[in-house]
Amino acid sequence: MSLLEKFKNKTVLVIGDVMVDSYLWGRVDRISPEAPVPVVAVKRRSNSLGGAANVALNLKALGARPVLCSVIGEDIKGREFLEMLRSEDLSAEGVIQSKDRITTTKFRVFGNSNQMLRVDEEITDDLSPDDEADFRKTVLNLIDNKKIDVVVFQDYDKGLLTKHIINVVTEKCNSAGVPVAVDPKLRNFREYKNVALFKPNLKELREGLKMDIRIENSWELENAANMIHRDQKVAIVFTTLSSAGVFISSFNEENQLVRHTIPAHVRSISDVSGAGDTVISVAALALASGMKPYNIAAVSNLAGGLVCEEVGVVPIDVEKFRTELEKLELE
Repeated sequence: MSLLEKFKNKTVLVIGDVMVDSYLWGRVDRISPEAPVPVVAVKRRSNSLGGAANVALNLKALGARPVLCSVIGEDIKGREFLEMLRSEDLSAEGVIQSKDRITTTKFRVFGNSNQMLRVDEEITDDLSPDDEADFRKTVLNLIDNKKIDVVVFQDYDKGLLTKHIINVVTEKCNSAGVPVAVDPKLRNFREYKNVALFKPNLKELREGLKMDIRIENSWELENAANMIHRDQKVAIVFTTLSSAGVFISSFNEENQLVRHTIPAHVRSISDVSGAGDTVISVAALALASGMKPYNIAAVSNLAGGLVCEEVGVVPIDVEKFRTELEKLELE
């Protein structure tokens, strides 16, 4: 059975901060007389699903069944977000609306195909006690009533993933035998404990552990991974290293740590936006499919590189991925 066949129909609970990625596309041919900034003459506008919703799009493209869980506002962007979910045939059963929050929106302005500016509209405070209770109940009910193959925490530090939500849901998943994969951010970096896979990027690893970690010194990466294994009881530590590839650390059958660094594939990089969403999507499905840690890293590394060839936050092109997979050497 091919890898993509193994991914097909896996049910993935995606819990995390969602957002609307809003784009203005235009042409620049002059500088403003008001300030030394370019004037973008807008030619086109577009909206797309971002954050944890982009993880759901990637999972759907890979043949899986994502169930998205998040909190959005009772606002215009919230209605647009729900409409985009419907248009993509994604379930909104895990999405609740709050009168106390706005829907996170990232406005990106492109001039002559280059990103000129980004403006963020968001609330990053933790959920209110009432919203947290409603959201917790929604997530736990979905775990109880659906056959979930893997859970993904997609954290953007927007306040959805509180310490209590993380701890309660992880405990529930562990008792139900459901593996948990995490794409962390700084605020609750050390709260993710007893999870199957933990995937920070290098910047998040440095900030989360408050360590100066240099890629060229492999022992520094290994030491950082050891700390996470020891202190957070994480089975697999998987760190993306941007142009240097990925690093993965895990225990073998003899309970010995095994580590691998896999170089990045040579690509024509257009935009790294959304690459982390693609990497965690593939890693979670590979984890749920029972792949070895080295192979999880290898296929995720390949997928992340592919989306960097596209402009903007976009899900993976599954046909390109299928073609590239055929050339990939796995253990």
